[in-house]
Amino acid sequence: MSEANMNEDKLLQIKDLSVEYRTGGKIVHAVNGLSLEVGRGETLGFVGETGAGKTTTSLSVLRILPDPPSKITSGEIFFEGVDLLKKSPEEMRGVRGKEIAMIFQDPMTSLDPVITVSKQIQEMIKLHEKVTPSEAVTKAEAMLEIVGIKKERANDYPHQFSGGMKQRVVIAIALACNPKLLIADEPTTALDVTIQAQVLELMKELKNKYDMSMIMITHDLGIVAEICDTVAIMYAGNIVEYGAAQQIYEDHKHPYTIALFNSIPSIDTEIEELSVIPGLPPDPTNLPPGCPFNPRCDHVSERCLIEAPGNYEVEPGHFVKCFSYSNISGDMENEV
Repeated sequence: MSEANMNEDKLLQIKDLSVEYRTGGKIVHAVNGLSLEVGRGETLGFVGETGAGKTTTSLSVLRILPDPPSKITSGEIFFEGVDLLKKSPEEMRGVRGKEIAMIFQDPMTSLDPVITVSKQIQEMIKLHEKVTPSEAVTKAEAMLEIVGIKKERANDYPHQFSGGMKQRVVIAIALACNPKLLIADEPTTALDVTIQAQVLELMKELKNKYDMSMIMITHDLGIVAEICDTVAIMYAGNIVEYGAAQQIYEDHKHPYTIALFNSIPSIDTEIEELSVIPGLPPDPTNLPPGCPFNPRCDHVSERCLIEAPGNYEVEPGHFVKCFSYSNISGDMENEV
């Protein structure tokens, strides 16, 4: 397959993205040289601890980072072959909602409390489509039905809905204009376990129905296993491991990824204490030299302390940012 055809298969391509926040006289290195791709119809799981840079990356795609204090210092973000970072603010308003939509973490704060849910869906529709007021009402009611809310509740206000129902309304707003890419930023965090499962199942159904691509931002590896095709493991503003979901789950390579999976409790094994990753994530205003994971890594070498690793392809489509695989042998280097 030619490079041109390969690029046509990629809906989103982020290349060497770096983002900083300047606050209190300090520079927060939130995202550092990040590169990833999302194929058409693909669901990418974006996994990492709080503060790893997942949400910052997503807000960069939509160009809604607060400026100041944030600043994209380098990189390119191609959507259908066009660099979003070169689009004007007016052009980006046409992209948001219509081409790329986002579901935020907390449905409680995503909805306007003094406007009916129907009018909030209509607002998105009127912004991007040429429709009459009555057509907007009809489509808003249809979107509510699609996400499992009776149209008779269209004129209710957000406070009249439960948390799970609010999240369904947010999904209806996001999908109102049939976007090509949906970014879901921990969409089930504020919901109980039963409702989480319902919302995730709904998102899977709607993704297939609308033939969308999706980025699922989460720290829950169970959610990733349930709905994602590919997985990007993020640590301190870097993607440290990237590959197909099966590759990551069955043959994870990076010491951080290994530690994450080891910390998951097993119903088949009796243990007194869960495995934990020692130490804390690095201060993003003072990242360590070399590999950012080196202070917590069991396999750190002298090279890790002074040099940042590149991306090494350990098998087709499976990349690891660790010197242990620089020779693609999979053998650990001599430890310190």
